Amino acid sequence: MNSSEVLRYCPDLLHYVRRASREVMVGSVGVGAKNPIRVQSMITSDTRDTAACVAEVLQLAGAGCEIVRITAQTKIYAANLENIAREVRAAGCQVPLVADIHFKPDAALEAAKWVEKVRVNPGNYADKKKFEIREYSDEQYEEELYRIREEFAPLVTLCLEKNRAMRIGTNHGSLSDRIMNRYGDTPLGMVESAFEFARIAREMNYHQFVFSMKASNPKVMIEAYRLLVARLEQEGADWNYPIHLGVTEAGDGEDGRIKSAIGIGSLLADGIGDTVRVSLTEDAVYEIPVARAMVKPFQEGALNRFVGADAAAGCLSYDPFSYDKRSSSVIEVMGVLLGGGQTVRVVTTQEKWNAVAHKFSALGDFKPEIIIEKSGVVAVDPRIDSEIVAINESETPQFVTLRDGIDLEVIHGYRLLASRLQARHPILLKDTLEPVQGEVDFQEALLIAARNIGSLLCDGIGDAVLVQGESAPGQSFRLSYNILQASGVRIFKTDYVACPSCGRTLFNLQSTTQKIRAATGHLKGVRIAVMGCIVNGPGEMADADFGYVGGAPGKINLYVGKTAVKFNIPEDEAVSRLIELITEHGKWVDAPPAVISE
Repeated sequence: MNSSEVLRYCPDLLHYVRRASREVMVGSVGVGAKNPIRVQSMITSDTRDTAACVAEVLQLAGAGCEIVRITAQTKIYAANLENIAREVRAAGCQVPLVADIHFKPDAALEAAKWVEKVRVNPGNYADKKKFEIREYSDEQYEEELYRIREEFAPLVTLCLEKNRAMRIGTNHGSLSDRIMNRYGDTPLGMVESAFEFARIAREMNYHQFVFSMKASNPKVMIEAYRLLVARLEQEGADWNYPIHLGVTEAGDGEDGRIKSAIGIGSLLADGIGDTVRVSLTEDAVYEIPVARAMVKPFQEGALNRFVGADAAAGCLSYDPFSYDKRSSSVIEVMGVLLGGGQTVRVVTTQEKWNAVAHKFSALGDFKPEIIIEKSGVVAVDPRIDSEIVAINESETPQFVTLRDGIDLEVIHGYRLLASRLQARHPILLKDTLEPVQGEVDFQEALLIAARNIGSLLCDGIGDAVLVQGESAPGQSFRLSYNILQASGVRIFKTDYVACPSCGRTLFNLQSTTQKIRAATGHLKGVRIAVMGCIVNGPGEMADADFGYVGGAPGKINLYVGKTAVKFNIPEDEAVSRLIELITEHGKWVDAPPAVISE
């Protein structure tokens, strides 16, 4: 029996229903229950700089941020939260403040005196990671849990006394050695890590907390949150704690927005999520309009069309807790192979193809591969039995998609199609079933396309993609490829894991990330992590080939995987030393000459 038959994370896979949760108050702001999905962010200023922190908090609140997080890496930093909170309130701003805690229980105890909420990471709150491989006996494991309780219980007591909220926020890649050795660096390990702390809180009758399961890989992040919700359901109705959503180290620009929309948007579409933070390697204020746009359709009930009870029966065709590509047959379309183990293809219309055909050489990796009008694709409504039967009875595999204009949400419609269609038939994914004409808001088109197509790709559904929500040909092709890259199904360029700036950052993340992109952006299939401090590395670089991590002010440590190999490199030499490291490991190639379009 697979996990999808045992665990249930979503009340209805074909109809948007928001998960029921209890309300947790963060100051005067309610999270969960009937409250709107809250938008939050994190300031980047040094926590010891009161004026800079206050100015940034006020700027975020003015932009629509509803909860603001501030790093408190030591007790000394945490003590200044008193001054920051006082000045923010004196300015007439009531936005709740959250202390971000890693490694230092004494910092958490100090911070809880002054702010409305404390975020703790179970992987490092009471643990110092040594990356040790060892077997824990049941007795030794219990001893570790007792030690954690001794460290964590005082914070719970203080939060009870002062009516503070808490986020128990697990991060993929920063799990404790204890969890790593028993569960591995897995979604299950992430959930168990959080549950250790939640059980202590519940034993002390403390319930003012929310959960998060962040990862930089959208597939891992989606699976971890689904597993968390399913496990909460298993534990019982009173484990209905709110959920905070986020993709860590999403990066900057278009890539950061796409990766965030895939992870966060997919879960929101399944009714999961009571508060969100979009983590971009940009000034924090730019995160707010992205997050607000992401939650808007769910606040307004726009994605609420019902498939129908009969059509929805037994719809699940995949395991939602473990990625596995749908096993379609390989077919040839316009001389291109798709389906099966072939790469996911990019489809466009004849009109867009014609618009750029004269400059294909200048499009580089962003060229379309198939014209939909010449593809022979069969468009259907998966609720109509006769249409599905006709395809399933065909002797040869058919290329199939949803018909434009039908009243189905994209994710729900393709789930239904995949469940009713024999697996041998390849599927063409569309971002919208209502093709646009004329100019559109590109960010809105990007967020919708990434949410709809990316979510399905992360569940193994889809052999080709067609972006219909962006009318500009070049932008639609680029968007298609970038969604494939962020979903991890077609790696055609360098992949970057870049954390957002915060008060712990030891160098300018934005300029440094751009500098590294400029030097390495032509390396196909290489994954580089750019981390501002040791908190977000090496653990958070779980899937990266190479890492560029702030070790001390003005000094950089370079990693291969999770292993630090070069230390205390002057910042002005670090990018060239990173290139040397990539070269040493046989993954460097020179950039091709630039193609100049006519």
